Amino acid sequence: MLPASWMELPRIVVAEKGAVCQVAAICCHLKLLGPALILTGPSTGSLVGGRISALLEDAGMETATMVTRASRLEEVDAAAEMAREMGAAFVVGAGGGRSIDIAKLSSLRLDLPFISVPTAASHDGICSAQASLTVNGESTSVSAQAPLAIVADVEVISKAPPRLMAAGCGDVISNYTAILDWKLARRLRGEEYSEYAAALSSMTASMIVDLAPTLKPGLEESAKVLIHALISSGVAMSIAGSSRPASGSEHMFAHAVNRLAPGRALHGELCGLGTIVMMYLHGGDWQRIREALRDVGAPITADEAGLDSETVIEALLMAPKIRPERYTILGTGLTREAAVSAARSTKVI
Repeated sequence: MLPASWMELPRIVVAEKGAVCQVAAICCHLKLLGPALILTGPSTGSLVGGRISALLEDAGMETATMVTRASRLEEVDAAAEMAREMGAAFVVGAGGGRSIDIAKLSSLRLDLPFISVPTAASHDGICSAQASLTVNGESTSVSAQAPLAIVADVEVISKAPPRLMAAGCGDVISNYTAILDWKLARRLRGEEYSEYAAALSSMTASMIVDLAPTLKPGLEESAKVLIHALISSGVAMSIAGSSRPASGSEHMFAHAVNRLAPGRALHGELCGLGTIVMMYLHGGDWQRIREALRDVGAPITADEAGLDSETVIEALLMAPKIRPERYTILGTGLTREAAVSAARSTKVI
């Protein structure tokens, strides 16, 4: 694990049509000559996993593929063991967040580099040094490592389900309140703060809000814009040495919802919904956030997210307990009356 003061950034980032075809060339440039373990999902294996394996083998590298099925420690154990047995020189995470997170953690365990090949732009985990694992039925964020390279094929990503793109926009837009929470913690708790990381994160969120009316599923240019935004968000976290630039009270709310009603909505969808309420609590322009989320097709009400009103209220009450060491606008907690008022005032319920 790197010291917190060290900055870990990708060496190569390619985000364009046909980028996946460049995987072998990128690996050779980085002196990654195999063997390679490719971690992919049940559906993304046929989409890109097989292509990557063929490309690397054509370049003279040995490969093996593991299909990931759950974001659990057992999967990380299995991937690490498979990489160890084959003598892997690097790991490729090709697919959605699950495959990339398992690649991050298993490669870290063996002190191997890993390459991120996302097939959807649904969250900023494609670049960050944070990973999500399900532990005892609950999603938990853990420190991992940033990818050595990111290979984002916008042709593939643009064909992902529209809901995934909307979730990615929600995750980026949530940077707004994450930064406001971070500034509050600096003022009230003297927390260490990075002006540069905060500026990059805020700029990224602002860009997505400004461009929201033009971001459409199926368009390669929209996929490229969002991928760049997600990568910038991940870089901001690497600069800060923590997830502070992109994770605050809105993420606590999202994790609380997942505890109360797992599987109802995507991570980015819940972060977007939480951002509306948290921006209201900060006294900011929550209406603009709501409008941008609506423009990209993300849920802006509990009902649209598959939630009932009571789940939202309970999640707002539970949120400060998710990461009690991280100070946010929620402080030590809201009263039920305040939670109901915030959710109703923002039309979330």
